[in-house]
Amino acid sequence: MAAVRKELPRLLRHACFGETLCSPRRSTAHTRIALFSTRIAGETPVLVRDYIKSALYDPDHGYFSKRSGSVGLMPKSIKFNELEGRSDYLKLLDNLYKENDIAWFTPVELFKPWYAHGIAEAILRTADLSVPLKLYEIGGGSGTCAKCIMDYMMLNAPSKVYRNMKYISVEISPALAEKQMETIGEVRSHLSHFQVECRDAADRNGWGVGDPQPCWVIMLEVLDNLPHDLIYSKDQASSWLEVWLEEQADRLSLLEQFKPLQDPLIMRCIDIVNMNKKPSYLGARFNSAAASIFSKMFPKPRKAWMPTGCLKLFDSLHWALPKMSLIASDFSYLPDVKISGERAPLVSVKGHADIFFPTDFWLLELIDHHCAQGQSLQTGDDPARKIKQRRTVILDSAAFMEEFGLPSKTRTKDGYNPLLDDFQNTKFYLSVPTHNAKRML
Repeated sequence: MAAVRKELPRLLRHACFGETLCSPRRSTAHTRIALFSTRIAGETPVLVRDYIKSALYDPDHGYFSKRSGSVGLMPKSIKFNELEGRSDYLKLLDNLYKENDIAWFTPVELFKPWYAHGIAEAILRTADLSVPLKLYEIGGGSGTCAKCIMDYMMLNAPSKVYRNMKYISVEISPALAEKQMETIGEVRSHLSHFQVECRDAADRNGWGVGDPQPCWVIMLEVLDNLPHDLIYSKDQASSWLEVWLEEQADRLSLLEQFKPLQDPLIMRCIDIVNMNKKPSYLGARFNSAAASIFSKMFPKPRKAWMPTGCLKLFDSLHWALPKMSLIASDFSYLPDVKISGERAPLVSVKGHADIFFPTDFWLLELIDHHCAQGQSLQTGDDPARKIKQRRTVILDSAAFMEEFGLPSKTRTKDGYNPLLDDFQNTKFYLSVPTHNAKRML
């Protein structure tokens, strides 16, 4: 984890959902010490996902909206083969953070161009090259991934692939959108193949009428910043409740309200995970009754963070790009998480605050299939056929890079390889329509 860090500004100075204080207002509400900026929530209660989205993406004070420096741009590639080993690498990395005064470097930035080249090779092996190659990247950061992929296509793909390819970046941050154009402009010929659309990829309206042609969607370290909702249950047997946040009169604390489930995205997430499934056979019902009695004797509150932002994004992608193939990479688990609840985010309170969520790739796969199936039903497919709409592969990052990349390029003199050794808590997710399944791994 030393290779990557994310730091949010003072807007997110501390972790959310910290110490609970007794609330004088109602039994279904708790007051929390103000850990995020309370002005985001305001006097009107908001869902946790809306609170997080505002903190990250609000046009006026959102972290990603104004600051191109929220994602670092390496001045030049690291020559790993000239480093002695791990200590040299960590010393170099520490100096880079200090010299560039940026929040964090993404893996695609740290290991450029090799990280993006591996992705480009995976696409080349899998794509149908009889049609023009069209790539969409969601949250393209500084534009390094786009530039390196186009470099690779220009140098390694059949000439017609680069000549006819189109690379579209969907970027919510105006500052980063501008930075991407600067990065791509370093190779003049790339500019005619590249465009950036400054909008929210999860907003279906931004996709217009959609794109029915085959295409690829790339998402690198995007899932960990998508808004999540929080649900709560007072014990092991009680029903789940939605968590809402409201600013207190002192503007230094938040009121955490628990409401019965009513939000469609939250309820769909719960259904996808099957968290509300009731036992159907006699033995299970007996065990469930015993568990209910036990929970009343020894109640233990439950919390779960639900990837509703991911669900909304995949809804939009499957609607707008019904023939898309997808490649995503993110953290599968995070160390030293202090916040309670399943899939809880990692938050630091030192200096600037960092927040990002682990990706449950099993749940990601369920969401992908769920959204693809829902779109196929809307287009008139027979639900009784129950044909799987997607073929998916989940790979550790090391396995992905060993298959598609050039690991020798990121290896130090003593054999240490930070790309393979330091990112063991990251995975790649590949998903293609079933009609393209024969071309997958």
